[in-house]
Amino acid sequence: MIPRIPFGETGHDSARIIFGAAALFNVEQGEADRVLEMLLAAGVNHIDVAAKYGHAEERVGPWMREHRGDFFLATKTGDRSYAEARDSIRRSLERLRVDQLDLIQLHNLTDEEGFEQALSDDGALRACVEARDEGLVRFIGVTGHGTRVARMHLRSLERFAFDSVLLPYNFSMMQQPGYAADFDELLSVCEQRNVAVQTIKAVARRRWQQDEMPTTTTWYHAFEDPDDVTRAIHFALARAGVFVNTASDPGLLKLSLDAAECFERAPDTAEMSAQHERLAVEPLFVSGYEAVGRA
Repeated sequence: MIPRIPFGETGHDSARIIFGAAALFNVEQGEADRVLEMLLAAGVNHIDVAAKYGHAEERVGPWMREHRGDFFLATKTGDRSYAEARDSIRRSLERLRVDQLDLIQLHNLTDEEGFEQALSDDGALRACVEARDEGLVRFIGVTGHGTRVARMHLRSLERFAFDSVLLPYNFSMMQQPGYAADFDELLSVCEQRNVAVQTIKAVARRRWQQDEMPTTTTWYHAFEDPDDVTRAIHFALARAGVFVNTASDPGLLKLSLDAAECFERAPDTAEMSAQHERLAVEPLFVSGYEAVGRA
């Protein structure tokens, strides 16, 4: 069984592997239901979805009739204004078929203009706080991509007591000194304030190249060999206290769950370096090149 640890100050012990429901972006309900069985068997008790993940909220919704109590349920709004975010939260509740969300997150809050708008008096954060006050959500988080995200999350935490953050973490990203320093500083602040830290892109290999035919539904080229996936997941899990959100491909889910179930130690630097050299691994995000996919 995958270990569980407290998800910040929410009072919920979440499995260290969180289901990234972007994997349900464009699947039929039957395939989604098979994913549910996999999650229940592995003891995963936390779902992370978003309003912009295609049909994902609609696929998760039918699960909630019998399994609402089995999952900490999180979604996201990418809207920046109060009115748009207010409507987005209520549409998510309808699609997910629940009366209350455990966590609403400001989605990919990394650009300066969006940051200032979302955290303004008439911004999306106001809608999230209002929803919390009305009992529609319990907690509020913030997510992001790119090399600036850790620094932006630190700024977000200065402005508001967010309950969780989400950002990339893998071996290749941490080889960039600036990103590594910002990540470490953010993690230290989150540890002090008991803010939950979710990590994404654990199994990212590099961006798809122009002449490649994608073999997964991830917007990036992921590791696919079981041993490679296991090393990548173990590297992420070795960072104490963080959660690892699964990739946006249903086929990679079982590999990630299996890796988490057998986690004992971190792969050493030589192992990770050899894997990255063999597979020509590159960081998904480098300074000045921050374009991202849907997750």
